[in-house]
Amino acid sequence: MRSYRRNGAWYIDYVSNGKRVRMKVGSSKYLADLALKDIEVKKVKGKFLGIADVQNVIFDKLCDDYLQFSRANKAYRSYRRDLSSLKQMLRTFGGKPVAAITAYEFEQYKNLRRQDVSPASVNREISCVKHMFNKAVQWGYLNNNPLRLVMKFKEPPGRVRYLNEEEINRLIAACNGHVRSMVIMALNTGMRRGEILNLKWGDVDLRNRVIVCRRTKNNETRMIPVNDVLYAEIRAMGPQMAEQYVFCNEDGKPFTTIQTGFEAAMRRAGIKDFRFHDLRHVFGSRLVMAGVDIRSVQELLGHKDIKMTMRYSHLSNAHLREAVKRLENGTGMAPDSLEEIAGSKKLDISCCARSSTG
Repeated sequence: MRSYRRNGAWYIDYVSNGKRVRMKVGSSKYLADLALKDIEVKKVKGKFLGIADVQNVIFDKLCDDYLQFSRANKAYRSYRRDLSSLKQMLRTFGGKPVAAITAYEFEQYKNLRRQDVSPASVNREISCVKHMFNKAVQWGYLNNNPLRLVMKFKEPPGRVRYLNEEEINRLIAACNGHVRSMVIMALNTGMRRGEILNLKWGDVDLRNRVIVCRRTKNNETRMIPVNDVLYAEIRAMGPQMAEQYVFCNEDGKPFTTIQTGFEAAMRRAGIKDFRFHDLRHVFGSRLVMAGVDIRSVQELLGHKDIKMTMRYSHLSNAHLREAVKRLENGTGMAPDSLEEIAGSKKLDISCCARSSTG
């Protein structure tokens, strides 16, 4: 690292990221030395304090970089949601340097956006941009995330619509063909519609009775046990080729929807206000009401956040009462003995009362 003069002008010579840099400063040696000092200070900050220089990156560029990351690391559905969220935000922050965007500005955007869409929609956009700014810090575009303290809106409790056993039997009886098999699979695995439609025979291991769910919403592999009901249904479905989709037409192409067949079955069963996705809620609800712990339900449903699973916790109240009821015998006495003790105490109190008055 040095300064030198050539042809009447002063230059600086230093190494940055392993590369040699020569830069013309001007006619003043003082300015050249000052520039070298500034570079030296920045290097010390980066090395010992972990402070990086903020790059002059505009919001548009950061969005492009983040969408590349999203497409490579997230499920396609999540990538499409990120694309939609950032497209909306570009209308407000497009062309603006990332380092100039403040939490106050985003709070204003958040409140204006709430006038047009639901709290849940705004919250998805907040999650997207906060994660994008975290990546910007990792990529050296920012020193810190100014949006880390931006709060999400409170949302109403998520919909939990489930069927009782009689309704479940009616629905299955009303289904035909592959719709029936898909409904039985959803009821006994909690798999999402997209996970079922994209399932291949190579991911169905009947020997070990497990389904490997690969194309999940969270882009994470999930292992789901196969119970006797689903095992019998799968065995009855016919030929199974590893690379072929479980639910496909005669050409081997996967079905893209189940909407028409499912809605027809719903009408025949006389069930209203129920979607295919609600079969997932039926699965979660039945697990909880059967006494399965919330953590296990979370793992089976593939929820990243336990808060999503806690929607079903109120269904276990009866089982909690039953658990507490077991303490009745915790004293080692039969209930009749407890009643006798209670009766004797009343007798002792009445005797004391008579003696005090006499």
